[in-house]
Amino acid sequence: MASLERFRQKLNAAQAVFCGTADPISPEQWAHQPGPQQWSAAEVVAHLVVVERAIVEKAGSIIQKAPLPVPFSKKWHLPVRLAEMRVSRVKSPLPQDPSLLGEKEAMLATLRGARERTIAFLAETEHRDLSAYYWKHPFIGMLSVYEWMEMIAAHQLRHAKQVREIHRKLSRK
Repeated sequence: MASLERFRQKLNAAQAVFCGTADPISPEQWAHQPGPQQWSAAEVVAHLVVVERAIVEKAGSIIQKAPLPVPFSKKWHLPVRLAEMRVSRVKSPLPQDPSLLGEKEAMLATLRGARERTIAFLAETEHRDLSAYYWKHPFIGMLSVYEWMEMIAAHQLRHAKQVREIHRKLSRK
């Protein structure tokens, strides 16, 4: 069975990095897009909340039944750490939720709440082996529930880089 402490540490570390990166963005700059077709820090946080909630909801749903058999050849995937790289822009398959947009502190509290739910999911399932439960990531391939937990952390680190870029661009204006 996977070491859940390792996943908790990755999730908590990614959250700390992200919040530290978002900290210098002023409440006045929070909802400003640094350029055309570029997300604001607020939109990045709303995206992170939508994605994390969707992953935990999907994980909770699929573990209610017996795992579906996945052939070994289908379990191959690109490294999860690729999600941290910000080499190219990738369009999210999940739409933005405008209802999540708001003041900086409220949005960061919502993000912390999503992470608390993820950590609670790990605690609720720690006596089960979830390594046989898989579903497909749109870009990386088939991931187990545990790999999806790593994906949440890697995804958040990717967007921490984006928020750093947003802050840099907004500071020049």
